[in-house]
Amino acid sequence: MDSSSNQIVKEIPGVIRVYKDGRFQKLAGTDVVPAGIDPSSGVQSKDVIISPETNLSARLYLPKTPTKKLPLLIYIHGGGFIIDTAASPHYHDFLNLIAAESNVVIVSVDYRTAPEYPVPTCFNDTWEAVKWVAGNFPEPWLNDYADRENLFFSGDSAGANIAHQMGIRVGLENPCLSINLRGIILLHPYFWGKDRIGSEGEDPRKTLLDDMWIFAHPGTSGLDDPLINPAKDPNLSDLGCSRVLVCVAEKDIGKNRGWYYKDNLGKNGWNGDIEVIEDKGEDHVFFLFNPSANNASTLRRRICTFINHMDT
Repeated sequence: MDSSSNQIVKEIPGVIRVYKDGRFQKLAGTDVVPAGIDPSSGVQSKDVIISPETNLSARLYLPKTPTKKLPLLIYIHGGGFIIDTAASPHYHDFLNLIAAESNVVIVSVDYRTAPEYPVPTCFNDTWEAVKWVAGNFPEPWLNDYADRENLFFSGDSAGANIAHQMGIRVGLENPCLSINLRGIILLHPYFWGKDRIGSEGEDPRKTLLDDMWIFAHPGTSGLDDPLINPAKDPNLSDLGCSRVLVCVAEKDIGKNRGWYYKDNLGKNGWNGDIEVIEDKGEDHVFFLFNPSANNASTLRRRICTFINHMDT
């Protein structure tokens, strides 16, 4: 091999390295764990194929011994649209806890990632998963135990962005779907924009967020693309649910965007209820890597309360 082919032409620290000959190396999010039975909670999981044509799959989670139909959560993992999968160990562990503590059936979407599949593939894959959940299919866990009329979307980081976009699509297309989207839960959402807000301008991590978006979506119109900046989305008021929970972290560069999202939903005429909660002293997706910490347990209780809230 020509030594020049090993020349690094692009690197996003901690995410991906690209070589002159076109090869790339993902620097995180490549470890996987199998589905099965979680010994501590009794939650069962299994992998299913959604689309044989694209090999799109999902990992399903079922709480121990369900006796009735349960709320259904479609979860979308993060990773800057570039790394991680539904089988990543920290997502598998996190969703076992969510399934057990919130008593929900979970569909964790294993969407395809950049650069092999640049944005908007991840959005289209997740929408295929939503339509699969809404359709008639021979999947016994969902048919027997999931209540499609009690559906929630959630995700973290880039996955929270995708969850938001799925909420918009439901609002635009829901008459064609046999689901009832009760709410969305956005955990440290990866929203961004050309103009810096709050403390973003002084934070050196801003170039990381710039680079990830441009790399993942080479065809983008820029940092104010509606797919990354909800404030620029003409369909923002079409968000197809009545309740939103946004969780942000004090030390996360993206926290300002979570608060800004709330402001923009109100300004654009969406009439639902939104709550933003900020975890002090914490950084981006801390709950994935230290699940036993008090703030991580509190965040999971927040999710449980939101999902199992009963309208009066």
